[in-house]
Amino acid sequence: MEDDDAGRALVKEMIELVSKIAEISDYRSSVKKQYSNLARRLKLLTPMFEEIRDSKQKVNRVSVVQLSKLKEAMLLAFELLRFGSQGSKIYMVLEREQIMNRLQEVTAQLESALSEISFEQLDISDEIQEQVELVLAQFRRAKGRIDAPNVELYEDLALLYNMKHDAVADPDVLRRLVDNLQLSGITDLTQESLALHEMVATTGRDPGESIEKMSMLLKKIKDFVQTENPKLDSPLMESGSVQAGTDKIQKIPEDFRCPISLDLMVDPVIVSTGQTYERSCIEKWLEAGHGTCPKTQQTLSSLSLTPNYVLRSLIAQWCEANGIEPPKRSARLSKTKSACSPAERSKIDTLLQKLTSVNPENKRFAAGEIRLLAKRNADNRVALAEAGAIPLLVGLLSTPDSRTQEHAVTALLNLSICEDNKGSIVSSGAVPGIVYVLKKGSMEARENAAATLFSLSVVDENKVTIGGFGAIPPLVTLLSEGNQRGKKDAATALFNLCIYQGNKGKAVRAGIVPTLMKLLTEPQGGMVDESLAILAILASHSEGRAAIGSAEALPVLVAVIASGSPRNKENAAAVLVHLCSADQQYLIEAQELGVMSSLIDLVQNGTDRGKRKAGQLLERIKHQNLTQALNESQAQPLIESQSQARATSLIPAPAPAPALASSPIPAPSQTQQSRPCLSAHFVDS
Repeated sequence: MEDDDAGRALVKEMIELVSKIAEISDYRSSVKKQYSNLARRLKLLTPMFEEIRDSKQKVNRVSVVQLSKLKEAMLLAFELLRFGSQGSKIYMVLEREQIMNRLQEVTAQLESALSEISFEQLDISDEIQEQVELVLAQFRRAKGRIDAPNVELYEDLALLYNMKHDAVADPDVLRRLVDNLQLSGITDLTQESLALHEMVATTGRDPGESIEKMSMLLKKIKDFVQTENPKLDSPLMESGSVQAGTDKIQKIPEDFRCPISLDLMVDPVIVSTGQTYERSCIEKWLEAGHGTCPKTQQTLSSLSLTPNYVLRSLIAQWCEANGIEPPKRSARLSKTKSACSPAERSKIDTLLQKLTSVNPENKRFAAGEIRLLAKRNADNRVALAEAGAIPLLVGLLSTPDSRTQEHAVTALLNLSICEDNKGSIVSSGAVPGIVYVLKKGSMEARENAAATLFSLSVVDENKVTIGGFGAIPPLVTLLSEGNQRGKKDAATALFNLCIYQGNKGKAVRAGIVPTLMKLLTEPQGGMVDESLAILAILASHSEGRAAIGSAEALPVLVAVIASGSPRNKENAAAVLVHLCSADQQYLIEAQELGVMSSLIDLVQNGTDRGKRKAGQLLERIKHQNLTQALNESQAQPLIESQSQARATSLIPAPAPAPALASSPIPAPSQTQQSRPCLSAHFVDS
């Protein structure tokens, strides 16, 4: 039975992995063909996984080993494909040989793992076997096959890469690079700059030298692009600025910048003096032997780093609001070690033994104590995870004892504050259990379950996992029926989860929009800020726009733009921009509701984002009014011409000349035949 459960769990994980691979939209041009082929072949394995999942045949130990090997190879393939989608274009050309070698290694591992799968033991149908054998044959043919590189592109890049800093590059070479690398816009150049620093840092060479040389190469390309097209915003990546989705450089708020690097923080952490830094920057500072706070020069009483989740969420909201892709956090290579004393470790071991006790009271007591220990300090959180507390707590999420369940989910919440523990919690299968508590637990347990999901969702991959396990509908329910704290926890989790595009539709289908509209209009409700922030995210999704329109949100949005707080005004304006971009009728109705004067005031006195959104709306209104006036002016001469023609048709026709007695009666002319119709049409009109 254990082997069968393990095998089916593996198959489920591989189905989810293929689903993630299918979500990768495109690959860099230098690897597009090979990576697209790899992704296509992996997607063809889904029917086999689904057949194993639905089969009544038990999965034996041999098959578990075979499937485990295949899963490991697929994980390597997924990382490779994600690299090919998000990596630096420059890096991929210059390091093509290394990248292709890695592709060959992964292909060989996939071929080896897939060839070991025993169809007979897994009861795979003949039809699926044929499809898998076809994929296997394609993997075998792909081994050792490497398409010819773009020699000209490589030589052009290598020429610039090896060029001295003050040397002048050939414009023809730069022009070819801009075209071949598709780096003609500010957005392209900025994304390449961000990707370049991520990719080069993973090489085995001196990262500093590589970054410097490739960055200088990119700078030459950027300078050339701006010379060729002076209308592009400049500078590209000025310190304290990032690229917004409207091809405009957006100034980073001072609180969002690391005091060391002056860049937008990705993983902000707090040191003992209360100052916040980017994790990678402060870690390098501490590793260099410094024991002081870089900003205040105070001696650090502790070297522990506490994640600043509130600031990270605010940064994510700011990025979403300004159309900026949030920078991805790099996987951490080293784990934090606990500094607990032997006595403290002994206490933890005793508590963990009680967690496994058959006595319900022992379990409840131990879970409560672990909850408090995990809340107390960072060392305890690390020590508890090292001792194996996480899987034991996950097992208690489904306990019928409500108090034990509440302790368990809250202990996981406190443990998740430690960055290293987030992955352990998710990999231990905690998400389905947390969702269960969110549905069935006491109100306090549900609140803490929502807070735990928020904490876990700060890791981008976990947003997908949490949404996939059905967390969004019960979060919407808590947002609707919870107490004030419960609503706040649910709203925070939902906001973070909906940053991922795939979760927006799930939230809309769960009925979040009517709930948000209710919270917006509740007197003294205290949820206006959160509701508008979530609506601003959902409005970027087609289902979200449709639901917001159906909820008759327009009068509420116009009222907020007129009298809300500065942040709420900008979010309401952002929602309105999305609505009007999809249907001009909203623009007409907003004018009828008197939005013009509020927009003019927002342009003059609002936040930077509020001014920008109000300006977009005013520009749309201006364009719509000009179009309407133009249509009316073009229609006027046509109306006058038709009126003149109708009037002419009323003038009696001259009498025909008398016919000779011997002449036949002539037939009416075509003009005469048509006149009664024109006259009748004129009279009817």
